[in-house]
Amino acid sequence: MPTYKRPLLKLSGEAFGPEGGMGIDGKRMLAIAHTIKAVLAIPVQLAVVVGGGNFVRGSQLDITGINKATADYMGMLGTVMNAIALQDVCESVGVETRVLSSLDVPRVAEKWVRRRAIRHMEKGRVSIIAAGTGNPHFTTDTAAAQRAIEIGCDVIIKATKVDGVYDSDPKMNKGAKRIAKLTYQEALEKNLRFMDQTAIALCKEHNMPVLVTDMNEPGNIEAAIKGKPVGTLIEN
Repeated sequence: MPTYKRPLLKLSGEAFGPEGGMGIDGKRMLAIAHTIKAVLAIPVQLAVVVGGGNFVRGSQLDITGINKATADYMGMLGTVMNAIALQDVCESVGVETRVLSSLDVPRVAEKWVRRRAIRHMEKGRVSIIAAGTGNPHFTTDTAAAQRAIEIGCDVIIKATKVDGVYDSDPKMNKGAKRIAKLTYQEALEKNLRFMDQTAIALCKEHNMPVLVTDMNEPGNIEAAIKGKPVGTLIEN
């Protein structure tokens, strides 16, 4: 039996793009779809929140003369592109999905409605959530926290390029040590930025655990949902 029965999987835009590049890498998208299929077979009810950084990052457009709110809306549209691509690839391997968007794009996605997302999950479909919170100035990390709380998830699995949270940047410090478990208070005190501060505050307030793990290691996400010791668990 899984430790977590209704997880939310947070995927950044870079999970879908080629290494160091922009756009969508078909092989990486297919690998994600197979991972999602394996997760559903545990079995669990699954929601997925996608980022859009492989198309555009709002923060990177600040100096170009594009208004910050406009840049953030562009980023939200990038998440919609990732979501509908993931939907098709998932369904090509036999996984039934629905895309729910916080921006109104009725020709390609359903409107975000909390009860609708829950109902899809109860029927065995994956609810793929796009367009963040639908508001500028909020990251998709914050959207993941918000949506997980709304639909009654019991954990956020944050899939990244590293296998957890470290006491210092492992890219800069070869002696950095991975932390297996810590509290939100410890994370705030040590300024460990595994998510943005607004997302951390939401998770802390609502007792929503976050498990950070390596998305590129086969079986990691399934193991995390089963409660096996992978990545870093952050909770109150």
